[in-house]
Amino acid sequence: MTPSLVVENARTEAGEIVSLILENDRIAAIGPNAAAGIGPAAVPRFDAAGGLLSLPFVDGHIHLDKTLIGLPFIPHMPGDTVAMRIEAEKSLRRTVALPIEARGGALLERLAAYGTLAVRSHVDIDTEVGLKGLEAVLSLKQSHGHLIDIQTVAFPQSGVLRDPGTAELLDAAIAAGADLVGGLDPAGIDNDVTGHLDTIFAVADKYGVGLDIHLHDGGALGAFELRQIADRTVALGLEGKVVVSHAFCLGELEDADFGSTASALARSGVSIMTSAPGPVPMPPVKRLAAAGVRLFCANDNIRDAWSPFGNGDMLERVGILCDRQDFRSDEDLAAAFRLATQAPAEILGRPVGPLQAGSPADFIILPVASLPEAVAARPIDRTVFRSGTIIARGGRLIA
Repeated sequence: MTPSLVVENARTEAGEIVSLILENDRIAAIGPNAAAGIGPAAVPRFDAAGGLLSLPFVDGHIHLDKTLIGLPFIPHMPGDTVAMRIEAEKSLRRTVALPIEARGGALLERLAAYGTLAVRSHVDIDTEVGLKGLEAVLSLKQSHGHLIDIQTVAFPQSGVLRDPGTAELLDAAIAAGADLVGGLDPAGIDNDVTGHLDTIFAVADKYGVGLDIHLHDGGALGAFELRQIADRTVALGLEGKVVVSHAFCLGELEDADFGSTASALARSGVSIMTSAPGPVPMPPVKRLAAAGVRLFCANDNIRDAWSPFGNGDMLERVGILCDRQDFRSDEDLAAAFRLATQAPAEILGRPVGPLQAGSPADFIILPVASLPEAVAARPIDRTVFRSGTIIARGGRLIA
């Protein structure tokens, strides 16, 4: 072993004070006495000062092609329906001169500074923009991959059937390097649940990739769509590879409908993403978890045409989720924290911990003593390690 850095006085979730021996991009050893045999001057050292050692944050749902970060503030363009907001966004998109590479890159740098080291970005695919957005985000994988791992979803924001030619573009997007197939409101946007789902699942089946589907349709209709998604997931052997984002309907169902829908999701391994959004129903996190449904939280829109809010900090998003779900106990706060670290890492197919010898040296140190305190305090003074190197402190990247 040739250590490259020793991290001392880090606190585990269990409260144990440990040292980590890093060997380039891996953790070579971790434990209370891991550094006992290493002389004080032999290897560079970092004193965590009793700070909490944690897996990095994973933001499993953002839109790198939509963000307006890097531009002067643009007033919000309201819309009363999803369809109206889509048209408003397309109108704004035609006027934005700053390229996606600049805006998305600025957002990625902000995310990394806050301790997010992996993201899943949905990228608009439609007959107006074609694959240009995807090409830009794929270039960000090259320019910013040293900071953040990026997955991409080919997202039909304007619908599939109502925008003829989009189905072929989704196919082309996966062939060009997109990681997953997206979808959007089979009933509310395309007015054809069967046709929409048949189309996107066919592309996923053709290429052997997963899906991540936006679903805003509410009530019993949304629940029916969720069960249809679950059935197709099982039929194609895609268990564990399908996510439904938002799923507002889960927060407004009668017990019988909720029970059958949650059972279908658990059986099929379909995961649910929630961004804990504003004045709309929200999936009941604890109730779904008790039914065996996998969940995670994410930022979704970060200062774009859909929302003027968001700074990219997953710890702040966890706090918003706790407020919306009335989480107050230590147990609830710790579980919510894991919805931004361990849960999305597992769903995105990343290492999920615990941090141990052989793990990637990707982690954060928070100046708190426990996960509940981290959620309550939301400290910006955090240290971010990427591949064994400190890349950010205090919410700012280190040059």
